[in-house]
Amino acid sequence: MISVQHLAKRFTLSRQQRRTLGDARRPGTTGVVGKDLQAVDDLGFECKPGRIFALLGPNGAGKTTTLRMIATLLRPDAGKIEIAGVDALADPVAARRKLGFLTGSTKLYERLTAEETLRYYAALAGVAEADYRRRRDALFTALGIDAFANRRVGKLSTGMQQKVSIARTIIHDPEVLVFDEATSGLDVIAARAIIQFIRQCRADGKTVLFSTHIMSEVTMLADDLAIVHGGKLIYSGTFAEFSAASGQLSVEEEFVRRIEASEATV
Repeated sequence: MISVQHLAKRFTLSRQQRRTLGDARRPGTTGVVGKDLQAVDDLGFECKPGRIFALLGPNGAGKTTTLRMIATLLRPDAGKIEIAGVDALADPVAARRKLGFLTGSTKLYERLTAEETLRYYAALAGVAEADYRRRRDALFTALGIDAFANRRVGKLSTGMQQKVSIARTIIHDPEVLVFDEATSGLDVIAARAIIQFIRQCRADGKTVLFSTHIMSEVTMLADDLAIVHGGKLIYSGTFAEFSAASGQLSVEEEFVRRIEASEATV
């Protein structure tokens, strides 16, 4: 379970950043107030075990800031975050033990092999040797890593590296998984393997939160979804409810409609 309540985060901007963003809120971005950027504003939602929750929004909506706060990489200015029953603000170390976080900005060490990378992160998480071997074998099989397990990461393709990143994210068998643009830049075959893996995480009863700009992935994966715009929550519900409300519109068209409707009220 992930529980987010009244989450808020504001950043102080440099002079150059203020010139770039301007002095007023711009459509599709979070709000600029004086010298500050209100990246997230009173955000709340819940992600439940055994379900996949999609967090959607245009660029600059506050999605990545929200995910980083959930992952305890950023501390919110206000609000509450619980990860599998753990107060992430009061005890971030305990929350991290329950959490696996994948983001494109986290790189791999190129001189290690896929096997060495997984062993290193398992050791950091305190995974016992017998558990490590069992989990490694299962992950290598599920993600198709066996064929390149002993090759250095720097020699692997983007898709292969992403699979290693996912295995690293889940080697400690966390209850909660957060994927930020997990298939970004991947070819169809690699993306398909990762989508199937995310489905398996749901089948295993894990709580899965993911963000994406690819609406077909939302259709394939999401049980529940939320749309963020300007740092604020403008929709939260099940995918079935969202799809039913769209009528004859596609998921992408309904997403755009809600974003445009939100801008019209600003």
